[in-house]
Amino acid sequence: MRLLLVEDEPNIARPVIRALEAQGHQVRHAPDLQTARELLAEAEPDLMILDVRLPESEDGGFILAREARQAGYKGPILFMTARDALADRVMGLDEGGDDYVVKPFDLPELLARVRALLRRVSEVKQSRVQYGPLELDLTNRSVRWAGRPVELSGREYALLERLALFPGRIYSPEELLDLIWGEEASDPGVVKVCVHHLRSKLDSRVVRTVPGGYRLGLEP
Repeated sequence: MRLLLVEDEPNIARPVIRALEAQGHQVRHAPDLQTARELLAEAEPDLMILDVRLPESEDGGFILAREARQAGYKGPILFMTARDALADRVMGLDEGGDDYVVKPFDLPELLARVRALLRRVSEVKQSRVQYGPLELDLTNRSVRWAGRPVELSGREYALLERLALFPGRIYSPEELLDLIWGEEASDPGVVKVCVHHLRSKLDSRVVRTVPGGYRLGLEP
């Protein structure tokens, strides 16, 4: 896979590049926004890994993500940031990010998140995601459980799809509220209600409650 790493600190960039290349990826590196923009114009990567704080701006990674999404980039975006406040994480999601790791991080964690995001790329290309008895048709936005079609509301499907596309990723109620409801709701309690409906319509195993929020409760 072709990856773009945007990171201005050499002591972080070098080991990340070595680790990603050891996994068989082609990595292009940009130490600043201008170089990143030039590399993006040359070729679209399968995944972008963006440091948030860049020489040009404290929000450089967020700016690049927003520009890329506005230009039509559909691939996953992973943020690397020392800013772990909920507001910063939500901002990253708002700007088009799919996941994040907080600095300092362990390389195995970064590689695991990259693998998860690239699995999603492959699954989206196939237009179908399946975990045990759960099957999602991403094109038709339809769901089957053990071969039986199940009718879900738009919010229920959106929440389930988000969890299914990022298995292993834990989402806080606040993040899900922002991703699925946006400005239409302000009470994270609606997320709990939606999860309850999914469990009732599908199976109690489909969404797991864990410290920090919710994750998909099924394995491939």
